[in-house]
Amino acid sequence: MTSTICDSWTRIEEWLGRHAPRTFAALGPPAERSAITAAEQRIGQPFPEPLVESLLRHDGMGHYDLLPPLWSLLDVEGITRAWQIRMNIIGAADEPEADDDDPEGEYGPWWHGQWIPFAFDGAGDYLILDQRPHRLRGRIGHADHETGCSFRRHPMWASLPALLEATAGALERGTAVDGYLPGAVNEGELGWEF
Repeated sequence: MTSTICDSWTRIEEWLGRHAPRTFAALGPPAERSAITAAEQRIGQPFPEPLVESLLRHDGMGHYDLLPPLWSLLDVEGITRAWQIRMNIIGAADEPEADDDDPEGEYGPWWHGQWIPFAFDGAGDYLILDQRPHRLRGRIGHADHETGCSFRRHPMWASLPALLEATAGALERGTAVDGYLPGAVNEGELGWEF
């Protein structure tokens, strides 16, 4: 059973507070619900409830790795900005790209308007929540700025609650998850090893 967003955040915060205080200190304060509503209006779709819950706990962070292996959380404004940048690059075409024929496949198009970015790597790539209407809705994809989007089959990438729970478990146990091993490195900052 997947933990709630709140439970996973409590576990992550406790571990970071003890082992990676600089990463803990980088977590943003709660987002304002009005800011979330304004962002949803700008991108023309509601945020999934797990993302809203997470943003109400922490509105992003600086460029500190939190999610395996090198992802930092976007704040509400960063989510909007990342979505708008990608939409500006592809244009606001109503027709999905030809690669989009199988929304449940391992690979997706370079970008899709129904994806919501929520984490970044500082090099132009994003983790996205796939909000297209299909059986795997809510899964997490890696939107690479060069090659397009890919979706991993490991259960931790099935949803935001699954990712946060897997992150919390890996931190607490000190074990690898999907090949990534956590450790506090670089003077109190969390790092992940392959």
